Amino acid sequence: MSETPRSDVTTLPTDTPVEEFLATVTNERRLADARKIIAIMRRVTGVEPVMWGATMIGFGSHHYRYASGHEGDTFIVGLSPRSASMSVYGLYNAYDPDPRFEKLGPHKVGTSCLYITRFDAVDQDLFETFVREAWDRQGSPC
Repeated sequence: MSETPRSDVTTLPTDTPVEEFLATVTNERRLADARKIIAIMRRVTGVEPVMWGATMIGFGSHHYRYASGHEGDTFIVGLSPRSASMSVYGLYNAYDPDPRFEKLGPHKVGTSCLYITRFDAVDQDLFETFVREAWDRQGSPC
């Protein structure tokens, strides 16, 4: 039995310009934090950001395949300026947590997300290290 394509997958690259999306972010702190994180990710990755779905800004891409056979493509590192906090993707792995996150500063984590309320309150150098390591783990973009 073959797996049918999922119609609920919305995290695909779009043609929406990142700046067009950022213009819709009304929370000034989230917007400023997003711009700082984008600058770090752009510098580390050497690639331009792309919108994935309606609200996620991603850098690079890689193909994944789970043991279940489910596979797809996703960005390597990315972010989304949500109303409650900045969601940062690709840096944290709850299945193999890095103890250095304790030194990052105020944040929360999910299974694979890092949530930051005030980017200026975290260790920017350590954050950049996490971005670089996440990028290096995946290699260059597909």
